[in-house]
Amino acid sequence: MELFKYLSQDVRFVEGLKSCMNCGICTAICPAAEFYDYDPRVILNIMQTKDNDEIEHLLKSEKIWLCGQCMSCKTRCPRGNCPGQVISVLRKASQEFGYFTETRIGLQQYALYKVIGLNILKYGYCIHPTSVVPELHPEQGPVWEWIYNNMADVYERTGANLDKDGEGGLRKISEETLNELKLIFDETGATELYEKIKNLSHTKAKELGFKDVENDDTEFFNYVYFEK
Repeated sequence: MELFKYLSQDVRFVEGLKSCMNCGICTAICPAAEFYDYDPRVILNIMQTKDNDEIEHLLKSEKIWLCGQCMSCKTRCPRGNCPGQVISVLRKASQEFGYFTETRIGLQQYALYKVIGLNILKYGYCIHPTSVVPELHPEQGPVWEWIYNNMADVYERTGANLDKDGEGGLRKISEETLNELKLIFDETGATELYEKIKNLSHTKAKELGFKDVENDDTEFFNYVYFEK
């Protein structure tokens, strides 16, 4: 597989990598580079070499998962490159080839599939209040825990229409709309990609010693979600 050629089939890659001169402005503005071993300049440099082994190594590394997708790099690049956009394509390729399972940060794709991806199909929302369980989100603090435990009353008092028919925030999304969402996922390949992420993650889970993940993935999910 000629990885550079494969990546170049994605219009986001073509638009994001034009003529990088390695000035490093993207790295200077990058919030992730301040806190992690992450350098968007180096990533674009690797892409321009078209070195298949280096690109494969990058797809298997944790670096492509450190980008916050803020696109600050796009606003500063003097030549109109967008490393964040290139990163999006690298992530997709890592998912397609199963390379994301090589690192624990990459394996968090499984948690995102479970927590956000399935929420969209089930509720019609990326984040639904009932899914923000305090035990999984201690960063939300005691106020959120109180809201969570008194959800029906709180949202009614604030004018939301939680899980009810009609209009308003957090309203129940109709079955017709949910079916349309499912069709969009099917037609765009998202459903197939979700299945691939799930199956590859389960395979990796078994390699790591987790058993019967198809029927009960709680232990594996917590490992992916919480472990440093």
